[in-house]
Amino acid sequence: MDPFRLIIDGKKVPAKQCFEVLNPATEKVAGLAPLATKDDLENAVRAARVAQKAWAKETERKRQTACRRIAERIEAHSEELAQLLTAEQGKPLNGLGSRWEIGGAVAWTQYTASLSMPPKILQDNNEGRVELFRKPIGVVGSILPWNFPVLIAIWHIIPAVLAGNAVVCKPSPYTPLTTLRLVELMNEVLPRGVVNCVTGDDDLGPMMSGHPDIGKIVFTGSCATGKKIYASASETMKRLTLELGGNDAGIVLPDVDPKQIAEGLFWGAFINTGQTCAALKRLYVHEDVYEDVCDELVKFARKMPMGAGTEDSAMLGPVQNLRQFEIVRDLVADARGKGRVLLGGDVPAPSSRKQGYFFPLTLIADLDNGDRLVDEEQFGPALPIIRFSDIDEVIEKANDNPNGLGGSVWSRDVTEARRVAARMECGSVWINKHGMIQPNAPFGGVKQSGVGVEFGQEGLEEYTDIQVVFS
Repeated sequence: MDPFRLIIDGKKVPAKQCFEVLNPATEKVAGLAPLATKDDLENAVRAARVAQKAWAKETERKRQTACRRIAERIEAHSEELAQLLTAEQGKPLNGLGSRWEIGGAVAWTQYTASLSMPPKILQDNNEGRVELFRKPIGVVGSILPWNFPVLIAIWHIIPAVLAGNAVVCKPSPYTPLTTLRLVELMNEVLPRGVVNCVTGDDDLGPMMSGHPDIGKIVFTGSCATGKKIYASASETMKRLTLELGGNDAGIVLPDVDPKQIAEGLFWGAFINTGQTCAALKRLYVHEDVYEDVCDELVKFARKMPMGAGTEDSAMLGPVQNLRQFEIVRDLVADARGKGRVLLGGDVPAPSSRKQGYFFPLTLIADLDNGDRLVDEEQFGPALPIIRFSDIDEVIEKANDNPNGLGGSVWSRDVTEARRVAARMECGSVWINKHGMIQPNAPFGGVKQSGVGVEFGQEGLEEYTDIQVVFS
Protein backbone atom coordinates (compact mmCIF):
# COMPACT_ATOMS: atom_id res chain seq x y z
CA MET A 1 0.00 0.00 0.00
CA ASP A 2 1.62 3.22 -1.20
CA PRO A 3 1.38 6.08 1.31
CA PHE A 4 -0.30 9.36 0.44
CA ARG A 5 1.89 12.46 0.35
CA LEU A 6 1.73 15.98 1.69
CA ILE A 7 0.81 18.74 -0.77
CA ILE A 8 3.27 21.62 -0.33
CA ASP A 9 4.08 24.33 -2.88
CA GLY A 10 2.24 22.46 -5.62
CA LYS A 11 4.23 19.26 -5.12
CA LYS A 12 3.53 15.86 -3.56
CA VAL A 13 6.00 15.67 -0.70
CA PRO A 14 6.80 12.37 1.05
CA ALA A 15 6.98 12.29 4.82
CA LYS A 16 9.56 10.47 6.90
CA GLN A 17 6.80 8.65 8.75
CA CYS A 18 3.23 7.61 8.00
CA PHE A 19 0.24 6.61 10.09
CA GLU A 20 -2.62 4.22 9.45
CA VAL A 21 -6.12 5.47 8.63
CA LEU A 22 -8.77 2.92 9.57
CA ASN A 23 -12.02 2.08 7.81
CA PRO A 24 -14.60 2.39 10.63
CA ALA A 25 -16.82 -0.28 9.08
CA THR A 26 -14.10 -2.94 9.05
CA GLU A 27 -11.39 -1.55 11.36
CA LYS A 28 -8.93 -2.44 8.61
CA VAL A 29 -6.41 -0.01 7.13
CA ALA A 30 -7.95 2.23 4.47
CA GLY A 31 -4.68 3.98 3.65
CA LEU A 32 -1.43 5.41 4.93
CA ALA A 33 -1.26 9.14 5.59
CA PRO A 34 1.92 11.21 5.85
CA LEU A 35 2.90 12.37 9.33
CA ALA A 36 3.92 16.00 8.87
CA THR A 37 6.60 17.55 11.06
CA LYS A 38 7.00 21.13 12.23
CA ASP A 39 9.44 21.64 9.34
CA ASP A 40 6.79 20.46 6.89
CA LEU A 41 4.32 22.96 8.32
CA GLU A 42 6.91 25.73 8.10
CA ASN A 43 7.55 24.86 4.45
CA ALA A 44 3.82 24.94 3.73
CA VAL A 45 3.35 28.32 5.41
CA ARG A 46 6.38 29.71 3.61
CA ALA A 47 5.07 28.51 0.25
CA ALA A 48 1.65 29.99 1.00
CA ARG A 49 3.13 33.38 1.92
CA VAL A 50 5.04 33.57 -1.34
CA ALA A 51 2.13 32.39 -3.45
CA GLN A 52 -0.40 34.67 -1.78
CA LYS A 53 1.36 37.87 -2.79
CA ALA A 54 1.03 37.04 -6.48
CA TRP A 55 -2.43 35.47 -6.12
CA ALA A 56 -3.82 38.60 -4.45
CA LYS A 57 -2.75 40.66 -7.47
CA GLU A 58 -4.85 38.55 -9.84
CA THR A 59 -8.22 39.92 -10.86
CA GLU A 60 -11.31 38.74 -9.06
CA ARG A 61 -12.59 37.36 -12.34
CA LYS A 62 -9.53 35.16 -12.72
CA ARG A 63 -9.97 33.83 -9.19
CA GLN A 64 -13.64 33.14 -9.88
CA THR A 65 -12.69 31.22 -13.01
CA ALA A 66 -10.16 29.17 -11.06
CA CYS A 67 -12.81 28.22 -8.50
CA ARG A 68 -15.17 27.12 -11.27
CA ARG A 69 -12.43 24.98 -12.73
CA ILE A 70 -11.89 23.40 -9.30
CA ALA A 71 -15.58 22.47 -9.30
CA GLU A 72 -15.07 20.82 -12.69
CA ARG A 73 -12.08 18.83 -11.41
CA ILE A 74 -14.05 17.62 -8.38
CA GLU A 75 -16.97 16.60 -10.57
CA ALA A 76 -14.67 14.75 -12.98
CA HIS A 77 -13.24 12.73 -10.07
CA SER A 78 -16.47 12.47 -8.08
CA GLU A 79 -16.69 8.68 -7.95
CA GLU A 80 -13.01 8.31 -7.00
CA LEU A 81 -13.46 10.82 -4.19
CA ALA A 82 -16.70 9.22 -2.99
CA GLN A 83 -15.16 5.75 -2.79
CA LEU A 84 -12.17 7.08 -0.84
CA LEU A 85 -14.43 9.08 1.45
CA THR A 86 -16.52 6.02 2.30
CA ALA A 87 -13.39 3.97 2.95
CA GLU A 88 -12.04 6.35 5.58
CA GLN A 89 -15.13 8.07 6.97
CA GLY A 90 -17.59 5.17 6.83
CA LYS A 91 -20.66 6.95 5.46
CA PRO A 92 -22.66 5.12 2.77
CA LEU A 93 -21.96 5.79 -0.87
CA ASN A 94 -25.68 6.25 -1.49
CA GLY A 95 -28.44 8.33 0.05
CA LEU A 96 -27.19 11.29 2.06
CA GLY A 97 -23.70 9.81 2.01
CA SER A 98 -20.44 10.15 0.12
CA ARG A 99 -21.80 10.75 -3.39
CA TRP A 100 -24.15 13.34 -1.93
CA GLU A 101 -21.25 15.03 -0.10
CA ILE A 102 -19.12 15.21 -3.24
CA GLY A 103 -22.06 16.59 -5.20
CA GLY A 104 -22.55 19.18 -2.49
CA ALA A 105 -18.88 20.14 -2.72
CA VAL A 106 -19.29 20.77 -6.47
CA ALA A 107 -22.43 22.84 -5.99
CA TRP A 108 -20.95 24.85 -3.10
CA THR A 109 -17.83 25.63 -5.09
CA GLN A 110 -19.87 26.74 -8.10
CA TYR A 111 -22.04 29.04 -6.01
CA THR A 112 -19.14 30.57 -4.09
CA ALA A 113 -17.34 31.25 -7.38
CA SER A 114 -20.25 33.50 -8.38
CA LEU A 115 -19.75 35.87 -5.45
CA SER A 116 -18.02 39.23 -5.77
CA MET A 117 -16.69 41.96 -3.48
CA PRO A 118 -16.56 45.24 -5.44
CA PRO A 119 -15.50 48.41 -3.63
CA LYS A 120 -18.29 50.27 -1.82
CA ILE A 121 -18.64 54.02 -2.14
CA LEU A 122 -19.59 55.28 1.30
CA GLN A 123 -19.50 58.94 0.36
CA ASP A 124 -18.97 60.95 -2.82
CA ASN A 125 -19.80 64.64 -2.50
CA ASN A 126 -18.16 68.03 -2.21
CA GLU A 127 -16.71 66.98 1.15
CA GLY A 128 -14.77 64.13 -0.43
CA ARG A 129 -14.95 60.52 -1.56
CA VAL A 130 -14.85 57.59 0.87
CA GLU A 131 -14.43 54.04 -0.45
CA LEU A 132 -14.43 50.71 1.37
CA PHE A 133 -12.22 47.95 0.00
CA ARG A 134 -12.00 44.34 1.13
CA LYS A 135 -8.45 43.03 1.06
CA PRO A 136 -7.21 39.46 1.61
CA ILE A 137 -5.83 38.63 5.04
CA GLY A 138 -2.83 36.64 3.77
CA VAL A 139 -2.33 33.02 4.82
CA VAL A 140 -5.39 31.19 6.14
CA GLY A 141 -5.02 28.11 8.33
CA SER A 142 -7.85 25.61 7.92
CA ILE A 143 -8.34 22.92 10.58
CA LEU A 144 -10.86 20.31 9.50
CA PRO A 145 -13.07 17.77 11.31
CA TRP A 146 -13.71 14.12 10.44
CA ASN A 147 -17.45 14.14 9.78
CA PHE A 148 -17.53 15.92 6.38
CA PRO A 149 -13.86 16.07 5.33
CA VAL A 150 -14.57 17.10 1.72
CA LEU A 151 -17.53 19.43 2.05
CA ILE A 152 -16.11 21.33 5.01
CA ALA A 153 -12.74 21.62 3.25
CA ILE A 154 -14.60 23.35 0.42
CA TRP A 155 -16.35 25.63 2.89
CA HIS A 156 -12.98 26.69 4.30
CA ILE A 157 -10.79 26.80 1.21
CA ILE A 158 -12.87 28.13 -1.67
CA PRO A 159 -13.95 31.48 -0.11
CA ALA A 160 -10.42 31.99 1.20
CA VAL A 161 -8.94 31.48 -2.27
CA LEU A 162 -11.62 33.57 -3.98
CA ALA A 163 -10.84 36.45 -1.60
CA GLY A 164 -7.16 36.35 -2.59
CA ASN A 165 -5.70 34.38 0.30
CA ALA A 166 -3.48 31.31 0.30
CA VAL A 167 -4.34 28.31 2.49
CA VAL A 168 -2.62 25.71 4.63
CA CYS A 169 -5.15 23.07 5.63
CA LYS A 170 -4.86 20.29 8.18
CA PRO A 171 -7.43 17.48 7.96
CA SER A 172 -8.44 15.37 10.93
CA PRO A 173 -6.05 12.45 11.47
CA TYR A 174 -9.12 10.20 11.28
CA THR A 175 -10.00 11.28 7.71
CA PRO A 176 -7.01 12.86 5.93
CA LEU A 177 -6.96 10.87 2.70
CA THR A 178 -9.83 12.39 0.73
CA THR A 179 -8.76 15.92 1.65
CA LEU A 180 -5.24 15.22 0.42
CA ARG A 181 -6.65 14.02 -2.90
CA LEU A 182 -8.99 17.02 -3.07
CA VAL A 183 -6.11 19.47 -2.57
CA GLU A 184 -4.08 17.58 -5.15
CA LEU A 185 -6.91 18.20 -7.67
CA MET A 186 -7.04 21.89 -6.68
CA ASN A 187 -3.35 22.15 -7.47
CA GLU A 188 -4.05 21.07 -11.04
CA VAL A 189 -5.83 24.43 -11.38
CA LEU A 190 -4.24 26.86 -8.94
CA PRO A 191 -0.72 28.33 -8.95
CA ARG A 192 1.68 26.40 -6.74
CA GLY A 193 1.51 27.22 -3.07
CA VAL A 194 -1.97 28.74 -3.08
CA VAL A 195 -3.44 25.68 -1.36
CA ASN A 196 -1.28 23.33 0.72
CA CYS A 197 -2.23 20.32 2.84
CA VAL A 198 -0.36 18.89 5.82
CA THR A 199 -1.59 15.84 7.71
CA GLY A 200 -0.61 14.46 11.06
CA ASP A 201 -1.61 14.26 14.67
CA ASP A 202 -3.26 16.92 16.81
CA ASP A 203 0.08 18.63 17.56
CA LEU A 204 -0.16 20.46 14.23
CA GLY A 205 -3.24 22.43 15.29
CA PRO A 206 -1.57 24.46 18.05
CA MET A 207 1.41 25.08 15.77
CA MET A 208 -0.98 26.63 13.26
CA SER A 209 -3.10 28.65 15.66
CA GLY A 210 0.03 30.17 17.22
CA HIS A 211 1.97 30.68 13.97
CA PRO A 212 2.90 34.34 13.40
CA ASP A 213 2.63 34.06 9.61
CA ILE A 214 -0.91 32.67 9.58
CA GLY A 215 -3.33 35.58 9.64
CA LYS A 216 -6.60 33.69 10.12
CA ILE A 217 -7.73 30.34 11.46
CA VAL A 218 -10.96 28.74 10.32
CA PHE A 219 -11.91 25.73 12.40
CA THR A 220 -14.86 23.36 12.51
CA GLY A 221 -14.98 21.04 15.49
CA SER A 222 -15.57 20.73 19.20
CA CYS A 223 -16.12 23.58 21.64
CA ALA A 224 -13.21 22.39 23.77
CA THR A 225 -10.74 22.57 20.89
CA GLY A 226 -12.24 25.85 19.70
CA LYS A 227 -11.52 27.45 23.07
CA LYS A 228 -7.89 26.34 22.86
CA ILE A 229 -7.60 27.84 19.37
CA TYR A 230 -9.21 31.05 20.58
CA ALA A 231 -6.64 31.36 23.38
CA SER A 232 -3.66 30.45 21.20
CA ALA A 233 -4.69 32.78 18.37
CA SER A 234 -4.91 35.75 20.73
CA GLU A 235 -1.12 35.98 20.91
CA THR A 236 -0.99 37.14 17.29
CA MET A 237 -4.49 38.70 17.13
CA LYS A 238 -5.55 36.29 14.39
CA ARG A 239 -8.86 36.61 12.61
CA LEU A 240 -11.07 33.66 13.52
CA THR A 241 -14.03 31.75 12.19
CA LEU A 242 -14.97 28.99 14.62
CA GLU A 243 -17.93 26.71 13.88
CA LEU A 244 -18.14 24.70 17.06
CA GLY A 245 -20.38 22.12 18.65
CA GLY A 246 -24.14 22.25 18.72
CA ASN A 247 -26.84 20.72 20.85
CA ASP A 248 -29.74 21.69 18.61
CA ALA A 249 -33.25 21.62 20.02
CA GLY A 250 -36.35 20.83 18.01
CA ILE A 251 -39.75 21.94 19.34
CA VAL A 252 -42.84 20.08 18.09
CA LEU A 253 -46.08 22.03 18.57
CA PRO A 254 -49.42 20.27 19.21
CA ASP A 255 -50.98 20.89 15.77
CA VAL A 256 -48.58 18.66 13.78
CA ASP A 257 -49.41 15.47 11.91
CA PRO A 258 -46.93 13.03 13.51
CA LYS A 259 -46.84 10.76 10.48
CA GLN A 260 -46.12 13.68 8.17
CA ILE A 261 -43.15 15.02 10.15
CA ALA A 262 -41.53 11.71 11.11
CA GLU A 263 -39.21 11.54 8.11
CA GLY A 264 -38.05 15.15 8.55
CA LEU A 265 -37.40 14.62 12.24
CA PHE A 266 -35.48 11.44 11.55
CA TRP A 267 -33.11 12.90 8.97
CA GLY A 268 -32.75 16.09 10.98
CA ALA A 269 -31.38 13.96 13.80
CA PHE A 270 -29.64 11.10 12.02
CA ILE A 271 -28.07 12.47 8.83
CA ASN A 272 -24.49 11.16 8.71
CA THR A 273 -25.48 8.78 11.54
CA GLY A 274 -25.99 11.80 13.80
CA GLN A 275 -22.41 13.00 13.31
CA THR A 276 -23.30 16.54 12.28
CA CYS A 277 -22.80 19.74 14.25
CA ALA A 278 -26.22 21.08 13.27
CA ALA A 279 -28.12 17.82 13.71
CA LEU A 280 -31.27 17.71 15.81
CA LYS A 281 -29.97 16.51 19.18
CA ARG A 282 -32.82 17.26 21.62
CA LEU A 283 -36.47 16.75 20.64
CA TYR A 284 -39.15 18.50 22.72
CA VAL A 285 -42.68 17.29 21.87
CA HIS A 286 -45.99 18.66 23.12
CA GLU A 287 -47.90 16.23 25.33
CA ASP A 288 -50.92 16.18 22.97
CA VAL A 289 -48.89 14.48 20.22
CA TYR A 290 -46.02 13.06 22.27
CA GLU A 291 -46.82 9.35 22.08
CA ASP A 292 -47.87 9.53 18.43
CA VAL A 293 -44.63 11.31 17.44
CA CYS A 294 -42.63 8.69 19.35
CA ASP A 295 -44.50 5.87 17.60
CA GLU A 296 -44.05 7.34 14.11
CA LEU A 297 -40.36 8.00 14.68
CA VAL A 298 -39.83 4.41 15.76
CA LYS A 299 -41.72 3.11 12.71
CA PHE A 300 -39.63 5.21 10.34
CA ALA A 301 -36.33 4.44 12.07
CA ARG A 302 -36.94 0.70 11.87
CA LYS A 303 -36.91 0.99 8.05
CA MET A 304 -33.44 2.54 7.91
CA PRO A 305 -30.75 -0.07 7.12
CA MET A 306 -27.33 0.43 8.71
CA GLY A 307 -24.23 -1.20 7.28
CA ALA A 308 -20.89 -0.79 5.58
CA GLY A 309 -20.91 2.18 3.24
CA THR A 310 -20.17 0.01 0.21
CA GLU A 311 -23.43 -1.91 0.67
CA ASP A 312 -26.02 -0.62 -1.81
CA SER A 313 -28.82 -0.85 0.75
CA ALA A 314 -27.05 1.00 3.57
CA MET A 315 -28.55 4.37 4.46
CA LEU A 316 -26.55 4.81 7.68
CA GLY A 317 -22.96 3.88 8.45
CA PRO A 318 -20.82 3.37 11.53
CA VAL A 319 -19.66 5.94 14.04
CA GLN A 320 -16.38 7.16 12.57
CA ASN A 321 -13.98 6.24 15.35
CA LEU A 322 -13.77 4.24 18.56
CA ARG A 323 -13.36 7.31 20.76
CA GLN A 324 -16.66 8.78 19.53
CA PHE A 325 -18.34 5.37 19.75
CA GLU A 326 -17.45 5.20 23.44
CA ILE A 327 -18.78 8.74 24.05
CA VAL A 328 -22.15 7.81 22.55
CA ARG A 329 -22.17 4.49 24.40
CA ASP A 330 -21.53 6.22 27.73
CA LEU A 331 -24.32 8.78 27.22
CA VAL A 332 -26.82 6.12 26.15
CA ALA A 333 -25.92 3.88 29.09
CA ASP A 334 -26.64 6.78 31.43
CA ALA A 335 -29.96 7.56 29.70
CA ARG A 336 -31.18 3.95 29.76
CA GLY A 337 -31.62 4.12 33.51
CA LYS A 338 -33.55 7.39 33.40
CA GLY A 339 -35.81 7.21 30.35
CA ARG A 340 -37.89 4.80 28.28
CA VAL A 341 -35.96 3.07 25.52
CA LEU A 342 -38.10 3.08 22.37
CA LEU A 343 -35.47 1.70 20.02
CA GLY A 344 -31.89 0.48 20.28
CA GLY A 345 -29.87 1.40 23.31
CA ASP A 346 -28.50 -2.10 23.80
CA VAL A 347 -24.80 -1.73 23.03
CA PRO A 348 -22.43 -4.61 23.69
CA ALA A 349 -19.37 -4.17 25.85
CA PRO A 350 -16.14 -3.41 23.94
CA SER A 351 -14.83 -6.93 24.57
CA SER A 352 -17.81 -8.52 22.81
CA ARG A 353 -18.36 -5.89 20.12
CA LYS A 354 -18.40 -7.15 16.55
CA GLN A 355 -16.20 -5.67 13.83
CA GLY A 356 -16.84 -2.04 12.98
CA TYR A 357 -18.00 0.92 15.06
CA PHE A 358 -21.71 0.31 14.43
CA PHE A 359 -23.98 1.85 17.04
CA PRO A 360 -27.69 0.95 16.80
CA LEU A 361 -30.20 3.71 16.14
CA THR A 362 -31.40 4.73 19.58
CA LEU A 363 -34.51 6.66 20.65
CA ILE A 364 -35.02 7.27 24.38
CA ALA A 365 -38.19 8.99 25.60
CA ASP A 366 -39.22 10.54 28.94
CA LEU A 367 -35.91 12.32 29.53
CA ASP A 368 -35.52 15.94 30.60
CA ASN A 369 -32.99 18.73 31.00
CA GLY A 370 -30.43 17.62 33.55
CA ASP A 371 -30.02 14.21 31.95
CA ARG A 372 -26.65 13.85 30.25
CA LEU A 373 -28.03 12.73 26.88
CA VAL A 374 -30.08 15.95 26.80
CA ASP A 375 -27.45 18.33 28.15
CA GLU A 376 -24.36 17.01 26.31
CA GLU A 377 -23.76 16.79 22.57
CA GLN A 378 -23.90 13.10 21.65
CA PHE A 379 -22.68 13.40 18.03
CA GLY A 380 -24.00 9.97 17.16
CA PRO A 381 -27.17 7.98 16.43
CA ALA A 382 -29.03 8.55 19.70
CA LEU A 383 -31.90 10.98 20.23
CA PRO A 384 -33.51 12.00 23.55
CA ILE A 385 -37.22 12.91 23.46
CA ILE A 386 -38.70 15.25 26.09
CA ARG A 387 -42.39 15.87 26.82
CA PHE A 388 -43.66 19.43 27.37
CA SER A 389 -46.98 21.16 28.00
CA ASP A 390 -46.17 24.88 28.22
CA ILE A 391 -44.60 26.79 25.33
CA ASP A 392 -42.83 29.35 27.51
CA GLU A 393 -41.31 26.59 29.63
CA VAL A 394 -40.08 24.59 26.63
CA ILE A 395 -38.47 27.63 25.02
CA GLU A 396 -36.63 28.24 28.27
CA LYS A 397 -35.49 24.61 28.32
CA ALA A 398 -34.40 24.74 24.68
CA ASN A 399 -32.32 27.84 25.43
CA ASP A 400 -30.87 26.40 28.66
CA ASN A 401 -27.67 25.17 27.04
CA PRO A 402 -24.24 26.72 26.47
CA ASN A 403 -24.50 25.93 22.74
CA GLY A 404 -26.50 27.86 20.20
CA LEU A 405 -25.87 26.56 16.70
CA GLY A 406 -29.27 25.60 15.29
CA GLY A 407 -32.84 24.81 16.22
CA SER A 408 -36.18 23.96 14.64
CA VAL A 409 -39.91 24.41 15.15
CA TRP A 410 -42.49 21.96 13.79
CA SER A 411 -46.04 23.17 13.23
CA ARG A 412 -48.79 23.53 10.61
CA ASP A 413 -49.06 27.19 11.64
CA VAL A 414 -45.98 28.79 10.10
CA THR A 415 -46.78 32.18 11.66
CA GLU A 416 -46.82 30.67 15.15
CA ALA A 417 -43.67 28.67 14.35
CA ARG A 418 -41.88 31.88 13.40
CA ARG A 419 -42.90 33.48 16.70
CA VAL A 420 -41.37 30.56 18.57
CA ALA A 421 -38.30 30.60 16.32
CA ALA A 422 -37.65 34.26 17.12
CA ARG A 423 -37.32 33.38 20.81
CA MET A 424 -34.75 30.61 20.31
CA GLU A 425 -31.12 31.42 21.10
CA CYS A 426 -29.32 29.97 18.10
CA GLY A 427 -27.74 31.08 14.86
CA SER A 428 -30.15 29.26 12.52
CA VAL A 429 -33.75 28.15 12.98
CA TRP A 430 -35.59 25.90 10.53
CA ILE A 431 -39.34 25.48 10.34
CA ASN A 432 -40.64 21.96 9.59
CA LYS A 433 -37.12 20.80 8.74
CA HIS A 434 -33.75 20.76 10.47
CA GLY A 435 -30.14 21.35 9.44
CA MET A 436 -30.87 22.28 5.83
CA ILE A 437 -27.96 24.65 5.30
CA GLN A 438 -27.44 26.26 1.90
CA PRO A 439 -24.59 28.19 0.24
CA ASN A 440 -26.42 31.51 -0.08
CA ALA A 441 -27.39 31.79 3.62
CA PRO A 442 -24.84 32.63 6.35
CA PHE A 443 -24.38 29.93 8.96
CA GLY A 444 -22.81 30.22 12.38
CA GLY A 445 -23.50 29.86 16.07
CA VAL A 446 -24.14 32.04 19.10
CA LYS A 447 -23.01 31.52 22.70
CA GLN A 448 -20.34 28.78 22.79
CA SER A 449 -21.16 27.44 19.33
CA GLY A 450 -18.64 29.67 17.65
CA VAL A 451 -17.45 32.97 16.30
CA GLY A 452 -18.21 34.37 12.85
CA VAL A 453 -20.22 32.88 10.00
CA GLU A 454 -19.67 30.83 6.88
CA PHE A 455 -21.43 30.79 3.47
CA GLY A 456 -22.85 33.50 1.28
CA GLN A 457 -21.60 37.04 0.99
CA GLU A 458 -21.15 37.37 4.73
CA GLY A 459 -19.06 34.23 4.87
CA LEU A 460 -16.84 35.35 2.01
CA GLU A 461 -16.19 38.69 3.68
CA GLU A 462 -14.86 36.88 6.77
CA TYR A 463 -11.72 36.14 4.73
CA THR A 464 -10.92 39.83 4.28
CA ASP A 465 -9.76 42.89 6.15
CA ILE A 466 -11.46 46.23 5.53
CA GLN A 467 -9.51 49.18 4.21
CA VAL A 468 -11.23 52.57 3.92
CA VAL A 469 -9.73 55.16 1.56
CA PHE A 470 -10.55 58.84 2.02
CA SER A 471 -9.85 61.18 -0.92
